[in-house]
Amino acid sequence: MTGRIGSIDRRWFERVAAARLPGAEQVLPPLSAAANHGRLWFGAAAALAVTGGPAARRAARRGVGALALASLTTNAVAKYAVRRRRPVLDAVPAIRRLARAPWTSSFPSGHAASAAAFATGVALEAPRYGAVLAPVAAAVAFSRVYVGVHYPGDVLAGCALGAAAAAVTCYWWPPRPSPARIRRTRVTAPALDDGEGLVVVVNSGSGKGVPGRLPAREHLELLLPRAEILEHGPGDDLGDVLDKAVARAADAAGVLGVCGGDGTVNAAALRASAAGLPLAVFPGGTLNHFALDAGTPTFEDTAYAVRRGEAVRVDLARVRDGDGADVTGFVNTFSIGLYPELVRKREKLEGRIGKWPAAAVSFVEVLRTAEPLRIRLDGHDRVLWLLFAGNGQYLPDGLAPTHRPRLDDGLLDVRTVDAQAPLARTRVALSALGGALRRSHVFRAERVEQLRLSGLDQVAALAYDGETAPAPDALLLDKRQAALTVYSPAAPLDEIAQRARTATLAANRERRRRRL
Repeated sequence: MTGRIGSIDRRWFERVAAARLPGAEQVLPPLSAAANHGRLWFGAAAALAVTGGPAARRAARRGVGALALASLTTNAVAKYAVRRRRPVLDAVPAIRRLARAPWTSSFPSGHAASAAAFATGVALEAPRYGAVLAPVAAAVAFSRVYVGVHYPGDVLAGCALGAAAAAVTCYWWPPRPSPARIRRTRVTAPALDDGEGLVVVVNSGSGKGVPGRLPAREHLELLLPRAEILEHGPGDDLGDVLDKAVARAADAAGVLGVCGGDGTVNAAALRASAAGLPLAVFPGGTLNHFALDAGTPTFEDTAYAVRRGEAVRVDLARVRDGDGADVTGFVNTFSIGLYPELVRKREKLEGRIGKWPAAAVSFVEVLRTAEPLRIRLDGHDRVLWLLFAGNGQYLPDGLAPTHRPRLDDGLLDVRTVDAQAPLARTRVALSALGGALRRSHVFRAERVEQLRLSGLDQVAALAYDGETAPAPDALLLDKRQAALTVYSPAAPLDEIAQRARTATLAANRERRRRRL
């Protein structure tokens, strides 16, 4: 880099080389080395995933995705496009120098790009965690100048590239909005101090392998010590356990609680609505889609709302057969065609590569061997790869929706992928891989109050909220508006503070046990 900019860059490098910062020699060179090959950031991501809540896990995934994109762009493209020699180390004290000096192009700084990408990616999902990581990322970036392997301009360019890489991930995988930005219809519900009057069914088979989670029963006893807990074990019938809990809650004029995945929540929601009971949802599954949309991503959120009597109204979607008899209901989604298999494959991949890339890869894989469905949709003959219906409008459009801005909008979010267009299979695959499916002519999205399906003889099963059921010849999907009251805090809680409070409760209980 020559000219005035290069001259300024070199002068600033010399100033940093001449600077004497107390304690920096003991901190910055080891920190710079720790960030080699992204090790520092992968460790931070693992710590977030294990010790943090849902927001922390999403932040870790986005941070790693942004880091991977920034590293690829920096090392495979930018360093070859702009070849710049590393600084001469004569002015850098020997105590600062790295044991092994890098040999690649100086511009831009890969360490700075990775640091900025990871910290920005984390901040997009969880600003508080991002604020904690920002000083560390800045220190890593500065350390590259301090140890003499980069000019300041290299570091600034790397930081800009890393931040841009994190921003680009939002195109494929939009961040989930903060709870404060989601519109919910607030209502009051019974305030149960310490959980007295709450009967909770815990599905012990849900949420296996979720890191950093206390056993559900222990967690509930810490937060709501007077709640009654019924466990659903491997040999129990979930419906029977839920019916027992509903009867006990109704007798006590209390509240039904449920701890499990979306399938368990669905079964509890239908029973709570029928019995006129408020529902407390504790996110005990792996993904907990409904709990996230309801504003209760952690046990602490739900317990706080139960103690204060804060709740929201929720629509229930209903599925009826051609004779008008109820088949089932759903709180999240319903689908036929490729979508159930797509979701299964996507959920296996999304923890590693993010939701949209996992959806695209899974969709193409499923599409290769699939056969389209011929059905009648609101009286019109259609040939479809899949049909998806959401209980309320989901955002964004496409095959990887992440959230609902409202839970009581009275609408079904219907999405279909057409199989009749010329080269439909190829067009769908290319659109999915390019992140442009929602703009493709083969993809349709509309919001309706009801949906009629017939001619379903090719449909072996319908899927809803992670469960499946045999498909009748005809179906009617509609909504029961504001049919359910669900506990939800009126204002978003500080995840870090809530987890610290739970840790304190656990420590206090352990001390009491030791005294006994």
